[in-house]
Amino acid sequence: MTRQLSQYVNRDLSWIEFNRRVLEEAQDSSNPLLERAKFLAIVTSNLDEFTSVRVAGIQDQMKAGLTKIDYTGYSPAGLWKRLMKRTQMMVAEQYRTYRDVLRGLAKEGIIIRTYEELNPGQQESLEDYYNDIVFPVLTPMAFDQSRPFPLVHTKELYLAVLLRKDGHSHEEEPYFAIVQVPSILPRCVKVPGRGNSKKLEYVLLEDIIERHMDTLFYGYKPFSVCPFRVTRNADLTLNEEGAEDLLEEIEKELRKRRWGLPVRLEFAKGMNEYALAVLQEELEIGENVVPIEGPLDLSFLMKFAGSIPGRDNLRYPPMEPVYPREFEQAEDMFEVLRQRDVLLYHPYESFEAVNDFVQQAASDPDVLAIKMTLYRVSGQSTLVRALAKAAEEGKQVTVVVELKARFDEERNIAWARQLEKAGCHVVYGLVGLKTHAKILLVVRRETNYLRRYVHVGTGNYNGNTAKLYTDVGLFTSHPVIGADASALFNEMTGYSAPYEWRAFAVAPSGLRSRLYELIDRESEHARQGRPAHLIAKMNSLSDQGMIDKLYEASQAGVKIELIVRGVCCLRPGVPGRSENIRVISIVDRFLEHSRIIYVSNGGQEEVYLSSADWMTRNLTRRIELMCPVFDNSLRKIMINILQLNLRDNVKARELQSGGGYIRVHNELTPFRSQFEAKDTPEWKGYV
Repeated sequence: MTRQLSQYVNRDLSWIEFNRRVLEEAQDSSNPLLERAKFLAIVTSNLDEFTSVRVAGIQDQMKAGLTKIDYTGYSPAGLWKRLMKRTQMMVAEQYRTYRDVLRGLAKEGIIIRTYEELNPGQQESLEDYYNDIVFPVLTPMAFDQSRPFPLVHTKELYLAVLLRKDGHSHEEEPYFAIVQVPSILPRCVKVPGRGNSKKLEYVLLEDIIERHMDTLFYGYKPFSVCPFRVTRNADLTLNEEGAEDLLEEIEKELRKRRWGLPVRLEFAKGMNEYALAVLQEELEIGENVVPIEGPLDLSFLMKFAGSIPGRDNLRYPPMEPVYPREFEQAEDMFEVLRQRDVLLYHPYESFEAVNDFVQQAASDPDVLAIKMTLYRVSGQSTLVRALAKAAEEGKQVTVVVELKARFDEERNIAWARQLEKAGCHVVYGLVGLKTHAKILLVVRRETNYLRRYVHVGTGNYNGNTAKLYTDVGLFTSHPVIGADASALFNEMTGYSAPYEWRAFAVAPSGLRSRLYELIDRESEHARQGRPAHLIAKMNSLSDQGMIDKLYEASQAGVKIELIVRGVCCLRPGVPGRSENIRVISIVDRFLEHSRIIYVSNGGQEEVYLSSADWMTRNLTRRIELMCPVFDNSLRKIMINILQLNLRDNVKARELQSGGGYIRVHNELTPFRSQFEAKDTPEWKGYV
């Protein structure tokens, strides 16, 4: 019986399609070889997170006996089977691509060899490396009747070792042990070249350890050594209501994460059956056991590709962000913002402007207060140091730190403690809600009154990711936006009655209804015969209510263009429902991360930037922010950015009604939006 097509694409299956688009970039021979290697690493990292969160959640539902069909038509068990099939197909394709990339790199003189392929001189040099560097940090961990099965950390690489005692027969049950491949050491070890050869040769760390395994088990003979890797359930279960100290509660849950239930076991193809049986029994994992034909955990390729000296021909051309010209000649950024609003487009424009703004505010004697949200902060954050300095100089500094930013919890705890030590007021948001809004407020004394300066962004205040993600940020001293910013911080840090927002729309209380109003207004324009157009750019679209509202608008005649990088549960192009909707996804050098909404509004165009994707969690379980762009020239810039994306016919893929994606092909001149944004000033109106 043919399965009836649901009105919606399943979220998790849509994510698989997204990761396939990333894999396609690794397969694209027009991309430089080392960049293709990086895309392979991203595929692995993406799949790790997907497995530890989404697949783990489905597994929990199955264990709880849930059989309810979701709004896309899948039960947990049915979805599990579909995901297992698709992810296994993707992994097989990933490793075929890996071998193809290795062949290409070998032609360029960059070779990852097996230990056996090394000549005696190279092997001798690795003997010294093993004895001096590797051996001292290895810890063999035996498992037998007197010693329990060791803790296997999530996503770490291990070697399963089977041994026989000297003189024992082959019929006796073997001894079992594991050895962790230390992640503190480089996974790819450079070996001396052969003679005068200019080739760069490497060998994997696990190969070196396997070759010297007998040094770890004196009196025993290893006869089977095989890599394996476990992925555990990584979702935190917080009791925020009962937690007197949220920091301590999260630290406790982070420790539990190391013991989360195993969700996936990966092992090198050909593993000894006895060793595999021991792992499955002790880890209590029967399904999602994945044999790998190649090195486990290809995420090592990210560091490997970055460590190759020279070889610029194997990388994207360098791109140095430019300092925003509005601030370039200005000694006082506040003076600039009193005259006009400023829009930044990262990574083409430098995040240093944001750092400089906070540093100027920290040292300005007329600045009375700085308030800011922090979601994911970079390792050496200029912003954190500037906030600490401001607090030490007596300014009122309030920082809303989101401790529950998944996989960044430990880093955020460290920064929170550092800020508290410096005298900042650190607030951990509201119970049950993640603080995902990106906003910075500076209150400054000027003549006889106070003026508010605001920065609102689509991306995290993270200088590292600002070089890798496309995001927009708005600097403004508009009094209405300033008043809303103050009210938002009051809501996040204290008690506040419902506020009548004049510019902002804020989740969870009002963002959904505001988006509905914008869409309904376009629908009414269409019904009255006026031009009606909506363009929305985001990372993910999965909320059923938002999708239904877009379907209604399409049926009313609104032209809808969606730029959705990742998950999209909407089916475009369905006659009678969504024939007026087009959805594209762009996967390229930079991670498309900005959230921008445009509505034509009968000729009175409006543009908004937002922190929120159109997912249920963003609209109902997070503090999110949508901010209008009032300045007409900046609105045009934002529209230019959207039009750049919509013109892409090189890296854009278009979503089909069946849920798959195809590359955009047309007769127009090839147009690669990210490279056009880099190479031309068109998007900012500098013509």
